[in-house]
Parts: sequence; C-alpha cells; structure tokens
Amino acid sequence: MVTSDTHAAHVGAHVSVAGGIDNAVERQLDVGGNCGQVFTHSPQVWKQPPIDADIAERFRDESEDAIDGPWVIHSSYLVNLATPKDDLREKSISSLQKELDAAAQLEIEYVNVHLGAHTGAGVEAGLENAASAIDALDVPEGVTLLIESDAGSGTKLGDDFAHLGRVRDLADTDIGVCLDTAHAFAAGYDLSTPEGVAETVEAFDSTVGLDHLRCIHLNDSKHPRGSNADEHAHVSEGEIGAAGMAAIVSDDALGERPLILETPTEDGRGYAWNIECVARLRGGSD
Repeated sequence: MVTSDTHAAHVGAHVSVAGGIDNAVERQLDVGGNCGQVFTHSPQVWKQPPIDADIAERFRDESEDAIDGPWVIHSSYLVNLATPKDDLREKSISSLQKELDAAAQLEIEYVNVHLGAHTGAGVEAGLENAASAIDALDVPEGVTLLIESDAGSGTKLGDDFAHLGRVRDLADTDIGVCLDTAHAFAAGYDLSTPEGVAETVEAFDSTVGLDHLRCIHLNDSKHPRGSNADEHAHVSEGEIGAAGMAAIVSDDALGERPLILETPTEDGRGYAWNIECVARLRGGSD
C-alpha cells in the first residue's frame, strides 16, 4: 500500500472493478487513495448486469472501514442526455437509472454523467433535452446526480460552464456538478497559472455556482488550451503544468472537495505516482 500525506484531503483514482466491485476498495488503498470512482460495467456497452447482493455488501462494509471520502459511479460513455433521437434518449435514461439504483445499493453518494451531444438540434434544444431526461429519472434518496464539464468538439455540450448552469436551471431535479480540469482547459479556460485558476473559478461560480460543485476530476492535459482535445496527462506534466495544478489543489474557493484522478498509466507511472504528486503540490514542492 502507498501512503502519503494528502493534508486530510480526499484524493483518489478511478479504479477497476474487474472480478467484482468489492475489489475496487483494495485497489484504491493500494494506490494511496481515500476516495474514488468506478464504472459498474463496461462503459462501451449498454448491457448492465445486476450487482450480486453479497458483493455489494462486501463493498459497503470494506468502504466504510477503509475509505474516508466519497465514491463516484461514472456512467456509460454511450449515454447521451442531449440527444434529439427518441431511441437513444430512452436507452440513456434507462442506463443512467440503473447506475443511480446501483449507487443506492452500494451506498455510493454520486453518479457522474456527461451531457452528451445535441447532434444538430442546437445548443438550447440539447440543453432542454438533457434537463428533461434528468427529470425523467428517479434519483434515490442519498444519491446525487452530477453533470460533468466537457472538453467540447463537434456538438458536445458542457464545454461552456454556462451549459452546466443552464441545465441546472432547467431541471427540476436537484443536481450537482463535477469539474474536470483537463476538459475545462481543453475547452479554453486557463488553468495554467494561479491567476488563470482564480479567473476560471470565478467564471464557474458566476455561471454555475460553487455551492453546486461536488467533486473535481483532477487531470492534466496533453493538448493545448482551447484544443477541445480530451487526452489526460500525469498531474503537473501536461500543458496545465505544475504551477496550475498547485494552484488548483490549494485554491481556497475549491476547498476540500474530493479530487479524483483519471490520469494515464504510462512511463512507468500510474495512480500512486499521481496521488503522491498531489501531496507534493499541496505541500508546496514540485
């Protein structure tokens, strides 16, 4: 097990559930995480097998004993809430409902989803579609649905913080927001300097509201600001860089919201290295 001084912050990683979702707990501990994220099934397919009751119980018990911060379920990549197509909309709602029900079974606090793409319907119509799809869900007590910021490109929504705020305004359902640092940077928000981070946080607060920010996907970017290219880099070693990452993890306005890594495993480094890097950045060294 990796141990690190993360200054009591909730820092963790998106870990595999291969062999059973209960295995995610040990995998999280092995990389030094104290919160985390999972897929409940392959994110590339619609099929969602039910979670065995005994496995769910082990996950709940082991998480309660060993994990300080929240878990997040990330929805399937196939889900498209903004779509104008009825068949895809129904599949998306059904898939997301199963994720919400799984979260309740596992006592997981958050389910995270992208808004998707309007595919030609237009931005406002896409945002209205997303809000109405969210309102078609039955969100269990104790579970909060999060909509995630996006890198953009094509007709994808969520690259502009105003999209997130608009869906919150349109939906009757109380939803939270997940801010992905690599996505925001690729969408054009400057996170590479302390000044840029402060301006980006202010822009988020004015359009979405920091009160609605529930977690942060902490990823560096392999591509320049405004590229709309979604490819994550090791913390502090991408285009955002050490100065920007240090400003993000120490920003008072962002507070102690959980930081979840979706960084690559390459160059002999993985989640453990990145979690240690977050600790160093919080401690003021790079």
